[in-house]
Amino acid sequence: MASVNLSKINKVFGSTHIIKDLDLEVGNGEFVVFVGPSGCGKSTLLRLIAGLESISGGELKIGDDVVNDLPPRERGVGMVFQSYALYPHMTVYENMAFGLKLAKMAKETVDDRVMATARILQLEELLHRKPKELSGGQRQRVAMGRAMAREPRILLFDEPLSNLDASLRVQMRNEIARLHHRLGSTMIYVTHDQVEAMTLADKIVVLRDGRIEQVGSPQTLYQQPATKFVAGFIGSPTMNFMPAELLGSDGDGCKVKAPGLGELALPQDASGQRHGTDLTLGVRPEHLRLAEARGDNSFEIVNVEYLGNEVYVYLEPQAGDTLLIHRSEAPSQWQIGQRVALVPETEHVHLFDADDRALPLAKAAAAA
Repeated sequence: MASVNLSKINKVFGSTHIIKDLDLEVGNGEFVVFVGPSGCGKSTLLRLIAGLESISGGELKIGDDVVNDLPPRERGVGMVFQSYALYPHMTVYENMAFGLKLAKMAKETVDDRVMATARILQLEELLHRKPKELSGGQRQRVAMGRAMAREPRILLFDEPLSNLDASLRVQMRNEIARLHHRLGSTMIYVTHDQVEAMTLADKIVVLRDGRIEQVGSPQTLYQQPATKFVAGFIGSPTMNFMPAELLGSDGDGCKVKAPGLGELALPQDASGQRHGTDLTLGVRPEHLRLAEARGDNSFEIVNVEYLGNEVYVYLEPQAGDTLLIHRSEAPSQWQIGQRVALVPETEHVHLFDADDRALPLAKAAAAA
């Protein structure tokens, strides 16, 4: 196990600046997930740590060692790729042993490591098989085993589950989580799937355009997003956003007006904002209640999705072209075409300024 420290890391491809002055610390034994939309730089950052790409600027340390100029084989990292990249003519045992043999390890050492890794990953009964005889989940476990058998200081995963079907992804998520709990290894995992990030990570790093948007636990990012981007990216279904106008503020919170919702007293500190300023109000689907339509608070239900244990109700907003979503437990009384009022749970409402930064809670609300 080892920590990873990135200081002012930059990566430039020609005239394109991919990673921009990035600072990050990954603690010893942490499971850290890089998440973000396509093109945000998450896979490039992982490849910089692995040594598969050269660093254009900054310092990268693994443990106490500066590794900027070290080749991958000397960094003590193991990497699991999106494709399994198994040798089709080799057995599971031979695939897992291949890297150890290249390192000219003794036959006894190779055998001990492969067998120990096979026990951890429950591959003992499959060691004689070739990749074509394995399921997708089994192949991914072999790819993990090949990396683990080298006993790396850090395990790196580059979207390892994207080639699996939905049920296998759930199974492999559980396998990887149990593996981390059992080994206590430092793991860094890249995905574009925020569900994987939320279910696996000790700490999530949200990336956007080569910069870190926010770092924190899954609970922190879900409940206290620092920006509108994080609020919209973390959580499924996504957070609802509505325009709002600031009417006033004091030490206990602020008052805003939102189309269709009327005036709302909220716990945020808007003392740094001018009255009349345009803000964005955000509320998650489970924190939005429905009631009988009344006056201007009247929204039309345009779709209802029944998912077994819960129901998603889609509503036509009075401003903007993005549908609002309400989530509740099944069964539901709401029908397409019905008009309803929206009642946000004000203690769970978020406010974002013109720069899409979240407004902090007022002192009184934070103390409570």
